Amino acid sequence: MRVLVTGGAGFIGSHVSEALLVRGHEVTVVDDLSSGKRGNVPEGADFHEADVRTGCAEIFRSFRPDALCHLAAQMDVRRSVREPDFDADVNVLGTVRLLESCVAHGVGKVVFASTGGAVYGEQNEFPAPENHPQYPVSPYGVSKLAGERYLHYYRAQHGLPYAALRYANVYGPRQDPHGEAGVVAIFSGNLAEGQPSTIFGTGEQTRDYVYVGDVARANVLALEGDAPDGAYNIGTGIETSVTELYERMRRLSGRDVAAERGPAKPGEQSRSSVDPTKAARELGWKPETDLASGLERTLRFFGAL
Repeated sequence: MRVLVTGGAGFIGSHVSEALLVRGHEVTVVDDLSSGKRGNVPEGADFHEADVRTGCAEIFRSFRPDALCHLAAQMDVRRSVREPDFDADVNVLGTVRLLESCVAHGVGKVVFASTGGAVYGEQNEFPAPENHPQYPVSPYGVSKLAGERYLHYYRAQHGLPYAALRYANVYGPRQDPHGEAGVVAIFSGNLAEGQPSTIFGTGEQTRDYVYVGDVARANVLALEGDAPDGAYNIGTGIETSVTELYERMRRLSGRDVAAERGPAKPGEQSRSSVDPTKAARELGWKPETDLASGLERTLRFFGAL
């Protein structure tokens, strides 16, 4: 099928695009290159530099996609706290305009990159199932939850099928170690350079780390399958503290660089993990890469191993 991938020059989007091409799909990538890299776009995918906030109507007209994998986003939690209007502009209005284009051009399915690490807010159950109360504590989490609600509306009003994949903390090769990067990429880049990393807050805050290859496979399964519309957690259900993560990475790399400490960041949750049971049952997906193997591959990519 013809699949339009927004954010396909980014970290996760480029892996998703690769996985789709391997499966024989025709892929067109849309990315404004604000954080993605042209070199990340896999060979065999067409590329358009464009902003999703325009709705990309001309690209829909020319490519005539059968499906949309929507990964383009403002994804920096800290920036969302500083600039909630910008976050909403990209993540809410951008999504709505794409969905309008989907309806106008007869797209058959949408796979949406949501977040399990932010939509639930401060959890009262670990790992969180999809029906856990959703009270995000950052504008980023609010905007992603709004995207899910719009998907439900477009399904009810226009019959547009969808899957919202609530990612845990995704890590792996190609993640940018600068700017809005995840902590694994930051630690990897610093270890490669022999530089100390900063652990903010107590270091006891936990996250559920899921390898990018597993996430890409979840997108393919959601696109190709006939699972019920709705949200699916894509994670491992395992919590790892930031301090433990850094120590594991430091030992794996063999580089004796101690971490520095800094103040806690606004909008950061204390604990987060998601239950992937529903994805296993409905999508046939489960994580296949354990943390040690994933970290080893990531450190090797960054030249820290």
